[in-house]
Amino acid sequence: MTSRPDDPNASDSNESQPVTAIDLPDNPAPETQDSQDKGASVNWLHEVKSITLLILAVLAFHSFVAKPFYIPSESMMPVLLTGDRLVVSKFPYGWSYVSPSFHPLPFLKGRILGRLPERGDIVIVSPQNRREDYIKRVIGLPGDIIEVRGGQVILNGVAVPQKVLKPLRIPVDGNAPCSPLQFPGARVTGKDGRDYCELPVRQEILPNGKTYVTIDMGPSALDWYGPVRVPADHVFLMGDNRDNSADSRAPLEENGLGGPVPWEAIGGRAEFITFSLDGDSSWNPMSWIHAFRSGRAGNSLRPESVAAPK
Repeated sequence: MTSRPDDPNASDSNESQPVTAIDLPDNPAPETQDSQDKGASVNWLHEVKSITLLILAVLAFHSFVAKPFYIPSESMMPVLLTGDRLVVSKFPYGWSYVSPSFHPLPFLKGRILGRLPERGDIVIVSPQNRREDYIKRVIGLPGDIIEVRGGQVILNGVAVPQKVLKPLRIPVDGNAPCSPLQFPGARVTGKDGRDYCELPVRQEILPNGKTYVTIDMGPSALDWYGPVRVPADHVFLMGDNRDNSADSRAPLEENGLGGPVPWEAIGGRAEFITFSLDGDSSWNPMSWIHAFRSGRAGNSLRPESVAAPK
């Protein structure tokens, strides 16, 4: 039998139902994302400190361990071409006032843990009163008597042995244009239709057996020099592109080194090429891939050793 709404039994049944309380969580509701964002703040002092320490670490590495170097000229052809990027180690000869990046220090005599370079080393040198770096090869050490006669290097009264090699062809590109002013008559077209700079080269062998290749385009003002004695704590530097190098043979007023340079001016030793660009790239990123010169990355810049001349 169903009960009607006015049935008293039904009313009593409803009133007898227990009323349960709603359980509330013990923990409050989590904060919203907005409230978390309001509570968070950037510690700018910490950020600035971290960036400063990173910059100092990079500068310290560049100053005391190694740094990248860019070849801006043709003075060290054929071993180095304009557009080459290479690694220079800063520690082989110790450290001097030119070791810190950007050369902020005035001339200071002496080196820390210093030692002289070897003949044939390729070094970075910073002439006094200049903020630019040169890259040249060490030819003479303290006490040596240096002379150049008709392009022939005379070291301590003995001609440095030279051997004429087969002409060297270097592909012409944006960074190696084979200028007729520097290399008159050297531009030729190969069987592949590409232009090359065909250069007369010679192999030199220093008394310690270090050997390398030089370019000699013929008579020039730099073919005659000296004789001069290299003073104590000095070195005599020359470029491998003998007719186009502002080195120890060239006077200061012609942007040369003006004779032997103090060993304090040596900033490091060239080790190897990392990569090389031909200068033909544009703003189009697709052209950057083709701008890399093949066969140059990883080339060592330490001179080869052969039997020392007798």
